[in-house]
Formats: sequence, C-alpha cells, structure tokens
Amino acid sequence: MDRHLNDFAGLTSDWFWEIDANRRLVFLSQNAETILGRPVSDLIGLERSAFAAPGATWDAYEVAIGERREIRDFIYPYDHRDGSRRWFELSGMPIYDGAGAFLGYRGVGSDVTVQQDARAELAEQVRRFDAALENMTQGLCMFDAESRLVVVNNRYCDIFGLNRSILRVGMTQREIVEELVRLGRYQKGLTVDQICEGTRTSLALGHGAPVHRELADGRVIAVSYRLMEGGGWVATFEDVTERRRNEARIAHMARHDALTGLPNRVALREIGPDLQQDRMAGKLAVLCLDLDRFKAVNDAHGHSVGDSLLRAVADRLRANLGDVDLVVRLGGDEFAVLNRVKDEQESLRLGLRVIELLGAPYVLGDIPVQVGVSVGVAIDEDGGRDIELLLRNADMALYHAKSLGRGAVSLFDPKMDDQAQARMELERDLRTALATGALELHYQPLLELSEGAVTGMEALVRWRHPRKGMISPAAFIPVAEETGIILQLGEWVLNQACRDAAGWPSDVSVAVNVSAVQLRHRSFAQSVLLALASSGLRPERLELEITESVLLDDTEIILETLHLLRRMGIRIAMDDFGTGYSSLSYLRRFPFDKIKIDQSFVRNAAGEGGAIIRALVGLGATLGITTLVEGIETEEQLATVRAEGAQEAQGFLFSPPKPAHEVLDLFRKERTSAAA
Repeated sequence: MDRHLNDFAGLTSDWFWEIDANRRLVFLSQNAETILGRPVSDLIGLERSAFAAPGATWDAYEVAIGERREIRDFIYPYDHRDGSRRWFELSGMPIYDGAGAFLGYRGVGSDVTVQQDARAELAEQVRRFDAALENMTQGLCMFDAESRLVVVNNRYCDIFGLNRSILRVGMTQREIVEELVRLGRYQKGLTVDQICEGTRTSLALGHGAPVHRELADGRVIAVSYRLMEGGGWVATFEDVTERRRNEARIAHMARHDALTGLPNRVALREIGPDLQQDRMAGKLAVLCLDLDRFKAVNDAHGHSVGDSLLRAVADRLRANLGDVDLVVRLGGDEFAVLNRVKDEQESLRLGLRVIELLGAPYVLGDIPVQVGVSVGVAIDEDGGRDIELLLRNADMALYHAKSLGRGAVSLFDPKMDDQAQARMELERDLRTALATGALELHYQPLLELSEGAVTGMEALVRWRHPRKGMISPAAFIPVAEETGIILQLGEWVLNQACRDAAGWPSDVSVAVNVSAVQLRHRSFAQSVLLALASSGLRPERLELEITESVLLDDTEIILETLHLLRRMGIRIAMDDFGTGYSSLSYLRRFPFDKIKIDQSFVRNAAGEGGAIIRALVGLGATLGITTLVEGIETEEQLATVRAEGAQEAQGFLFSPPKPAHEVLDLFRKERTSAAA
C-alpha cells in the first residue's frame, strides 16, 4: 500500500500521510521530504503538530480527530528550512480495522502557499477598501447593472440621516429614494420620479458633472454619477453647503465694498449694461459723487473717524435712495448712483436731492462732522454708451461741479471732454516745465505807506510756455493742486524765492504763497527750514501767505505746522482777507502777523468798500496785526487807504511783478531816490 501511495504521490504536488490512534505519524510519502525540506525519517513518530510553525493553531484539527470526524480544509503555517513561510492544507478520513476499532487517520497534504498569499492579499485589499470607504468625506453608493445596491458607506447614511439598517444590499435605487422622500429628507415638491430621472439623465450624458440637490434642512448635496465597466454605476454624495456659502461670500466680496457693504465698480460694470437695455424705464443716468472736505475729517480726527463717516454716508444713501436702481462706492470718498430718468431735469433733481441728503450734519460717536458733496451727471441718451464712458463723462462733470464750488451739481457737456483733454495736456506740460526749469519767479513790491519804502516782495510764479506764451497762474495752479504737482512746484518756488531774497537788502522780506495741499504734509515745515538753511536767509525775512481755504480744514496738522514755523521767527500772513464767511473767526484760532485786505474792496473804495477797509484796518490795529491792502492801481485808491490807516499797500500803481533780475534795479533806484 505504501509503495502504491509513493508511486502515486510522485505524479502529483501533494503528499500522503497517516497517523495512528495516538496521533503520531506512521507514514509520509517520499515526496514529502522535498516539500517539507526535512527527511521523512526525522518526522515519523512525531505528532503532526510538532513540526508546524510556532504559534500555529491546531484546534480545529484536534477537535476533528477527537470527534472522529473528517478533516477538511485545515490550513496551517510551516517554516521551511530555506527560510520561507509556507502554508499547507490537510484533508483526511478516520480509518478503522475490520472489527471497527479506530486506527488513526489517513489523508492528503497540499502546499497552498500561493493560494493563501493570494487570499491574504485579497483580504488586505478588502480591508483597505473598507477603510477607504468608511473614511471618505463623501457618501458612496454602488449599484449593479439592475440598479440594485451593492455597496454603501456610513458617510452616505450620515449625510441623509439614515439608520444603516434601513439600507440592504439588493435594494433598488428607487426604493432608496422612496425611503428618503418618505422621511422628508428632500425639499418639498421634489418627487421620486424627478430624482430617478435625473440619475438616468446624468448617466446618459456621462460627463460626471455633479447634480445639486437641496435638502429640506437647507443643506446642498452635490451628487456625481459614473458608469462602471461591465455594467452598474457609482454615485457619490458630497455636502457642499459650506463651500456654496463660501463661494457666495467670495462672489459678494468681489462685487461689494468691504467697508460700506455697497456694490463696487465690478458690480456696476455687470449691472449697468442691464439697466441700459431697459429703455422703457427711461434713460440711464450716472451720477458721480465726491465728498467735500473728507480729507480734512481724516486729517483732523484720524482714519477710523473717516471710515465711520464713509459708512454713515453709505447708510444714508441706502436708507433714502431705495427708489434708485443702484448705489455704488467707487473708492475713497467717491460714490456713484445709477438711475433711469425721463430727462436731464430729473437727473439734476436727483443730484440736488443727494447734496441735501449728504450735507446734513453727522455725529460719529461723540464727534460732530459736516461735509458736503459735489455731483457730476452723465446720461445715456441713445442707450448705446459704454458704462465706463458714462462713468468718465460723469467724472468730468463732477470735476466741473467742484470748480463751481462746494455743493454743486453739473451735467456733462461734450465740451467738457475737450476741456479735460486740454487739462491733461496742461498737466503734462507743467510736469515738463518743472523738470526742465522752464518756470520763473516774478516779484511785486510791498510798500510801507508811512515812509513809502519797499519792505518786502511777493514771489509770483510765472510760466512762459514755448507754444502758448505766458500762462496765467489762475490756469495752472488749480491743476497743480489737484494733481499733487503743487508739492514739487511749491518747494521749487520756496527755495528759489529764498535764494533770490538772500541777495536783496537785509531789511527787505520775501512773501511766498502756500497752498493747503502743501501745509497738509508733515514734511512742509522741514522743507521751509531747509530752504532757509541752504539760502542763508534769516527766518524773519520770510513771510508765508495762506488763504482762508487752508484754515477751512481746521486740521491739527496745519495748525501745528503754522505754530512751529511762527516760533522759528517766520511771519504768517492771511491773503484775501475779508472774502470768506468766517475770516474773522480765523484770527482767534491763529495769531497772524499780517492780513492782506482783498483788492475787491479797493475797487469800491468810494462806496461800502471804504467802510469795510476802515473796519478791517481798525480790527488789525486792535489785534496788533499789520494790515496790507492789495490791488492799488490809482492815486485816488492810495489816498483812500492812507486815510483809512492801512500800514502797507501793494499794486500796479507802485510796480507790476518783475523778473528777478529787474528787482535789483528797483532797489538801486529806490536807494538812489531816498539818498537824493
């Protein structure tokens, strides 16, 4: 028998074994030696479990033998002498003698290492799949070709608030959807048929683009459907509620101003064209608004108060212009209003309404603030204008409105475009003139009336344009102030005037006009002191002339700068005194050294102008302030101001403004005349 088993075993990869009633090996086919890596003689007489790998569990084997049952598919690990771990499978039947006495077991051993490794790999893959499935942020359902559920993960149940026991492998998609609808998970009105039809449509299209389903609790679920090879399909479910909210917030932020919450320029470009299309509602009017004196509020109270003011302006526009189509913050202190109107008059009325609305006082915390607003209007007459062109036209109208004074509204006129082009050309030429040294200073004498002596000279900037000839300061100084060129221009004037004055008689001062734009810069005082130092001019020989517009802002920076300069010995004069509504109040806020009475009073000196000159001269005498009358052109005017007690005078009667090289001749003539 043993020989036949050995012969048969030689034809297979399996081996034969037999144990006795004491479970000891009594037979192994010869090929077992090759498979087990040990001589058969070493194994005969051992218990079968004695040569298994350490830790191998033989419980099933022992139980089967103990109960005299057939051994089936018992697999155990074996450490081969070549260092490899192998897996063997045993199958066997109990054997009995003729009298029915139990003799042992006889069976077959097989090397199932390859199969066991494959099973282990498969088990690991299944474990990984299960882990991945349950750790997905998305819910997942897999259906076979008959739309029956094959796989589902816990995340799917979490998303829809389902008990896992409700879902059974083999359920159809329709049955699952019916359960969801029954539980009220979807919004009312969404039917089972609609959901299933949406699934079929998405699978038919095959592009994988998600379908968004809104649930009853307000959440939004993105569902993606993908076909599988061999039939069936997979659906993934992702809660995109927060993403949708974030996208909505980002979209809102892209189209709205962060400070005020109003729509911004991007929104205007998107919405404006739609408003233009609706011609039945009227013509589209674009109003550009610019706050007057906003920078003064910022300088006086800080940016936090400035921001509060902008929010307050936005709140007023929102609360009171609910009948207009769109209110926009363009940036800074600029806003825009878009509204469809019947005609120009309606747009102008809207502009005046805005001026009145925003001109009322504000209380920001405990700080009272009042600003004005200027308005420029452009109307799309034919419905074909580009919205950016309308904005540009409205901005040009706004520029014109500001030139008219505070609180004005102006309608765009095509001529304004020509004026804007001319202004841009003037700005370019002015920058070139500054860079190339094409500007020059002329000087007009300031006379002390009691002695008739020249006590000072006012520096007046002149621009001799290579093509246009002499350009009036009234034309280019406003452009310089609006564009910021005044800072560079003013510094040049100050330095040049100090250098020129250093060569004059030591008792003659120089007066230099200073704009509000210059004084707002903290570096202005430093610029003045550097000009004095580099020229060698004594501080008491420099007089800075400012206008009412400078103190109208009433900022701490300006007042601090003026006090600093005056402490250094520099004289401060108020120009055009008497023309402002609050000129007298400024004399209390700052101790001026001189007031220059505006020439408009001299022209009417024979009438009420003479009485005003008398009052202003008397006020100066009371306060200990020197008074100078501007614009003296005739002997009669000179006699009048002398009679009223003015101390100094200036005007063409004495001398027109002269170039710097002619000033020295004027001094020589004056000194010669005095000596004679």
